[in-house]
Amino acid sequence: MSTEDLREVGRIGRAHGVKGHVYVSLLTDRIERVAPGARLLAGTQWLTVAESREQQQRWLVLFEGIGDRTAAEKLTNSTLMAEPLNDVDDDALWVHDLIGSRVVDQHGIDHGVCVAVISNPAHDMIELESGTLVPVTFVVACHDGVATVDAPEGLFDL
Repeated sequence: MSTEDLREVGRIGRAHGVKGHVYVSLLTDRIERVAPGARLLAGTQWLTVAESREQQQRWLVLFEGIGDRTAAEKLTNSTLMAEPLNDVDDDALWVHDLIGSRVVDQHGIDHGVCVAVISNPAHDMIELESGTLVPVTFVVACHDGVATVDAPEGLFDL
């Protein structure tokens, strides 16, 4: 599988303790990404989860072959990539599908390209190339490079 087919699933934070543990912040609700035996790509290095436990809205993870703090510190700030899961919901919205898609409202009006998905405590927001922010809750579908939104009147007038 090429790295282009992988999905970004998290980021490694700082090292914890002296035995090689690191904090991992997941970008997904699929906690099996940090289950023992899971394989993740950090840069060019494939890592296998040896153990993990949730701790303060993050995960404390030990990877096989990372046996001390020095080795763990080398992983700090690494993006974690993983192979796509096969048991996904076809109607689910995925960040990798939204970014780069054309955003079209319920009237067929094209509002531009989604350039980012921004995490927000209330609801994630898609950012258009114009700078317009649209709550993800208004996105009703995303297929074949087109994200359809059911936006309230005036949203795109701001």
